Amino acid sequence: MSYTSHADIGGKTGFGQVVPEPEGELFHADWEPMALAMTLAMGATGSWNLDTSRAARETLPGYLQMSYYQIWVAGLEKMLAERALVLPDEIEAGRMLHAPAPVARVLHAATVPAALAKGASTLRPDVAPARFSVGQRVRTRAEPVAHHTRLPGYARGKCGVVTLLHGCHVFADTHAQGLGEDPQHVYTVVFTGQELWGADAAPGLQVSVDAWESYLEPA
Repeated sequence: MSYTSHADIGGKTGFGQVVPEPEGELFHADWEPMALAMTLAMGATGSWNLDTSRAARETLPGYLQMSYYQIWVAGLEKMLAERALVLPDEIEAGRMLHAPAPVARVLHAATVPAALAKGASTLRPDVAPARFSVGQRVRTRAEPVAHHTRLPGYARGKCGVVTLLHGCHVFADTHAQGLGEDPQHVYTVVFTGQELWGADAAPGLQVSVDAWESYLEPA
């Protein structure tokens, strides 16, 4: 089955003007804080991981017609339904109609501040020496993949320069598929605007992309 990310729209046209929102404006409707709370609480149960949730959201057919938190709610419903944690009649009714399914962990209100402060680091011990070094020219993988990936479409098959090494981190591509963490070195790669967008790019424009090692090859 093909995999389509409706979120991979960077560098594409036809989506209208980007209008920045006021700094610090977090929510636009009363229900949005509850959407955030439910998503965090269910993520804390261990029923899925961050990359799985990203994959669930970006494959929503109506992604481009939804607001930010509408996407979060629809993605949450999708993951709950796939795992039978919520049944269709409960989603339709908007309330619990059956005994709750067991989960591995429960995030209690009193522990929320500590849990948010601690976070969940993706950094892992180095599994091998870094293949690339600062200042090295690299080329990104050109072909699309049939699964979640953090390599944006506009940066595929492009040449850039490694500027930072970040150590080994959980590989989002395998993690999203339930295939394990497969830690890999992550690099910041800087591309010129001309490399990404062609001659029409603004002079001096540079774009930084954090890329896992398997996204890259020597240029």
